[in-house]
Amino acid sequence: MSLADKFNLLNEFNVLRIVCALFFIPHIVAKFTVPATLKFFVDVGFKPPAFWMYLAGVIETLLTICLLFGLYTRYAGFIGFIHLLVAAGATYKLSRSWIWVIGGIEYCVFWALMCLVIAMHG
Repeated sequence: MSLADKFNLLNEFNVLRIVCALFFIPHIVAKFTVPATLKFFVDVGFKPPAFWMYLAGVIETLLTICLLFGLYTRYAGFIGFIHLLVAAGATYKLSRSWIWVIGGIEYCVFWALMCLVIAMHG
């Protein structure tokens, strides 16, 4: 598949793959620029929190690259699915909420399911 085919926005799978990739970018930036991100990892109980925060940032960076450019799509989709379920579990441990706008896991679960669809289709 050519690079042009991978970015053909008339292909609904490409749109889903690209959107899921781009959604990781604000999360990557936050891992390295927002102090409250480290506090989340501390509050949830990851030990050592900085290591897990930076590891999550590296995983998200690799997922972004792979999903954006259509590289190892099945693997990236499945790893994204697992990664986002872990994020949802950690968020739920802290917030005990489903609704995303009040800190719940709704967004993480939806995004995880979209990554699973990518893994199934990729």
